[in-house]
Amino acid sequence: MVTLAAGDKLLILAYFIAVLVIGFLSSRKSGSSTADFLLAGRSLTLPLFVMTLVSTWYGGILGVGEFSYRYGISNWVVQGAPYYIFAGVFAFLLAKKIRATNLLTIPDKLHQSYDKKTAILGAFLTFILMTPAPYILMLAMLLQLVTGWGLVLCVVLGTVATTAYLLFGGFRSDVYTDVLEFILMFVGFAVILPFAYAKFGGLDFIRQNVPPLHLTWNGGNSVQFVLVWFFIALWTLVDPSFHQRCYAAKSGAVAQKGILVSIIFWFVFDAMTAIVGLYARAALPNLAQPVMAYPMLAEITLPSVAKGLFYIGMLATIMSTLNTLAFVSGATLGRDIVWRYKDQPDESRVTRYTRWGIMYAAVLAIVLALAIPSVIKLWYTI
Repeated sequence: MVTLAAGDKLLILAYFIAVLVIGFLSSRKSGSSTADFLLAGRSLTLPLFVMTLVSTWYGGILGVGEFSYRYGISNWVVQGAPYYIFAGVFAFLLAKKIRATNLLTIPDKLHQSYDKKTAILGAFLTFILMTPAPYILMLAMLLQLVTGWGLVLCVVLGTVATTAYLLFGGFRSDVYTDVLEFILMFVGFAVILPFAYAKFGGLDFIRQNVPPLHLTWNGGNSVQFVLVWFFIALWTLVDPSFHQRCYAAKSGAVAQKGILVSIIFWFVFDAMTAIVGLYARAALPNLAQPVMAYPMLAEITLPSVAKGLFYIGMLATIMSTLNTLAFVSGATLGRDIVWRYKDQPDESRVTRYTRWGIMYAAVLAIVLALAIPSVIKLWYTI
């Protein structure tokens, strides 16, 4: 059980208010064109590109904590290195070419290369893969810890707080809330590290209190286990959020350089999360629920205010991915399936279809999160 002081809860409330304010204010800049609603008018500069891409790719923070707790620094090797490699491949081989097409989505490319039926099939598969249900459940779990409210209420409130502004501002609102969440996810994990060092000590404490295999490259897992994660990381090459941001970049050069710069930030953030996971394993060796490694370490390490900032960091990490998945799901359902089937090439209804798509995608994700209340099982099912 966690305890949060009134100051911590006020900070968390202020964070949610800030996200909603930024999300809704961003909508004022939105134009009426399809490209503006779906891609922010293809206007992403390098800083915006990096911040939205880095934050979007890190939703499973509680899973990262569990993996670090169970297997140590191999988390960095297994869930870091493969993605750096394929992100680099994406940057050098695909980023500029994707931007040069001036398309809007992956199904557009399928339609261009094959036909309408193939595009709709690709859109249907994308819609399934991009459901935000696992992240809605993770967000609800954290909200339960913070508030003590029931799961159903936390699922619904968390979904509304991360999707409502998308209906008005589209991708632009997604990007500008990601900027705030990018900053806060780094702040949150930067806060806990000095407190953990002051309370427990440095590397010597970790070496003396974690299993020796936690400090090996593979964490005691087989080479085959590690290689499987490299195959999983191939998903990067067809990740709709990667393609979406390349389509939205001001130029192909921005897209390519943005991905390469993002790899540096992912490396740094992975280092922070891995070290925090090692501290959790060393300080809490008999944790019944390793998925709660980060919150439980915060409970025994952080004073008021710092604890609130750390929780905000975890919330921001989840929500930055959740809102992108919700938007991509909505755009996929509304534009790439309904519009492509009914009204193409008339684009006058695309924004309306996308808004309805976001709402339908959110409702489906809520149903999935409540029907399968396990993040791992949701990932597996999807």
